[in-house]
Amino acid sequence: MPVRIAVLLPCFNEEVTIAEVVRGFARALPDAVVYVYDNNSTDETAARAAAAGAVVRREPLQGKGNVVRRMFADIEADIYLMADGDGTYDPASAPEMVRLVAEDGIDMVVGARQQSGDAAAWNQRRRFGNRLLTAFVAKLFGKRFTDILSGYRAFSRRFVKSFPALAPGFEIETPYIARPEGSQSKLRTSRDGARIVRTIFLLLKEERPFRFFGAISLVLAAVSVILAYPLLITFLETGLVPRIPTAVLCTGLMLLAFLSLTCGLILDSVSRGRREIKRIAHLAVPRTSEEATPGGTVAALTASEPRRKTAHDG
Repeated sequence: MPVRIAVLLPCFNEEVTIAEVVRGFARALPDAVVYVYDNNSTDETAARAAAAGAVVRREPLQGKGNVVRRMFADIEADIYLMADGDGTYDPASAPEMVRLVAEDGIDMVVGARQQSGDAAAWNQRRRFGNRLLTAFVAKLFGKRFTDILSGYRAFSRRFVKSFPALAPGFEIETPYIARPEGSQSKLRTSRDGARIVRTIFLLLKEERPFRFFGAISLVLAAVSVILAYPLLITFLETGLVPRIPTAVLCTGLMLLAFLSLTCGLILDSVSRGRREIKRIAHLAVPRTSEEATPGGTVAALTASEPRRKTAHDG
């Protein structure tokens, strides 16, 4: 059976670029259906996308995360390719990304961005932020990506239908060839960067609770010991505790440190259970629509571990 491919393009005021983006992906993936989700655009984005041959739909809740959640829920396909409507991702890379999902059984392929000749498309501030966040995530969760903020991705059906997509805005990822003249970036480097960092810490708390609360416990215990050391020396020399409030503070900090450590141990067990449930939910989704019976039960499942791979965007 032929593989059904859906190209997903979330858009907000991209009338300058959207028509060429739609045509570019139609040329790169002639058998794919190109969907443009208009997120309350005030210009001619929807009309120009439709004229270029895209299926245009609308998402009234503002924010890219809301659009992605709607696209994943509504669209049925075997392989999904997501990009932006601003023309900053090269459609020529799409066939290779789709091939990796189709032939290698990979659940998510990330098109890693490379600097183009136009410095404005990939300025120093954003490059530094991207490297910093990528290194930070690699340190916390393991090095599986070289560009965590790329919006150019290919997904398996299993990933799309089991991914909760809870983020409302750019923290789901952030947006390279240069934007065409007249096309304006929707990114706000500092604001969106802060939201991404916040999301990373929330993910760390949810997915690595022992590490998160263990670090808090270590800090609290270290502060308690530092403050208590002079009191201990004085007590050993004189048998007196001259600063009772400091002693009480040290005791409270150490109690909080042990409480935080206990929370980390308990939540780590909970997190392991949640990962098992998510794994089962992932495997319950058929890899293709042909693997499900008309009644919706699964006819075939594979037991391969979900994998992710980075593909460098040419």
